Amino acid sequence: MYDVETIRADFPILSREVNGKPLVYLDNGASAQKPKVVIDAITQAYAEEYANVHRGLHYLSNLATEKYEGTRGIIAKFLGVKDEDEIVMNTGTTMGINTVAYGWAMPRMQAGDEIILSVMEHHANIVPWHFLRERHGVVIKWVDVDSTGYLDPQAVIDAITPKTKLIAVTQLSNVLGTVVDVKTICDAAREKGVAVLVDGSQAAVHMPVNVDELGCDFYAITGHKLYGPSASGAIFMKKERMAEMVPFIGGGDMIREVHKDEVTWNDPPMMFEAGTPGIVQQIGLGVALEYMMNVGMDNIAAHEQKLRDYARARLDGLNWLQVQGTTADKAAIFSFTLDGAGHAHDISTILDKKGVAVRAGHHCAGPLMDHLGVTATCRASFAMYNTEKEVDVLVDALELAHDLFA
Repeated sequence: MYDVETIRADFPILSREVNGKPLVYLDNGASAQKPKVVIDAITQAYAEEYANVHRGLHYLSNLATEKYEGTRGIIAKFLGVKDEDEIVMNTGTTMGINTVAYGWAMPRMQAGDEIILSVMEHHANIVPWHFLRERHGVVIKWVDVDSTGYLDPQAVIDAITPKTKLIAVTQLSNVLGTVVDVKTICDAAREKGVAVLVDGSQAAVHMPVNVDELGCDFYAITGHKLYGPSASGAIFMKKERMAEMVPFIGGGDMIREVHKDEVTWNDPPMMFEAGTPGIVQQIGLGVALEYMMNVGMDNIAAHEQKLRDYARARLDGLNWLQVQGTTADKAAIFSFTLDGAGHAHDISTILDKKGVAVRAGHHCAGPLMDHLGVTATCRASFAMYNTEKEVDVLVDALELAHDLFA
């Protein structure tokens, strides 16, 4: 049985007050809070076990290396990947996508070659491809969503031409909560010899993910959204894609030998992990993923779906609230504006006075804001520890904001 109060007790920050009100943390789409087991693991790693990894032969280095490398296997299990050597650890999705852009796409793509993006993409899955557009003449093709925020996978497939080399698409919109049928896209792309990169930053938090079943070539995740530390994350890369890549960043660990006139690279995944890594951050991420798996990803998804349905019903009752993204199977992410209100920042400030933390702005999704015809929205994004009572607090705070702007 899913006991949300027991889960809430695992997150120390949820017991605090903000502006004299109990904290209602609904900014999980930006970054999730951390359970005590993660905080304790980080503290222990720094206080009792810290050393650099891989190169030392002493006890602490061996211990740190064992725990750090152990995270690679945990990430593989979490993502349903059979071979942990297909997991490259890094600072998060941004680093993962840039690794693909510089290490795979840039050496292989020429002027006129195409990359397909959806209009929902986060800037982290847009800007690296603009580098290729500006510097190498690569063409970016955009696929729109419909009025509900739904992305038709067939529209993505229909955009493929003989010039298409890559599809880069989110599995779950950080603004609309739209769940994308990436498996259908991957199946069709594979038949046409087109690689697919999936931004899993949001999806991996809210639903079970099995990368092997999806059939994508690359799948990126970010630790700080997965109840883990900032500057932790990873990207799955198929071995055959790794074999097509060149290193993105040079330094220690990604080499075998360095001479004055020659450098030989290490084997993947180490070839893509230059320099001293975020040792403690990755150890913390491993603990966070184990925590989620112990709760059960199916259980988390079911709880959040109930929250989504309850929040949708409550928010639909506010006829002056405009919610962006209304697909039936969306995640518990709600972006909205208020009729007659000022900027989204003004709404967010009023909610904050009631202890409700939401995000306000363009959510690093400029093309989507343009498509929706808005400059900014407020976003309430829910997590495994949120409750229906907190939905009620959000609604009460929104009614106060509406009264103030009326």
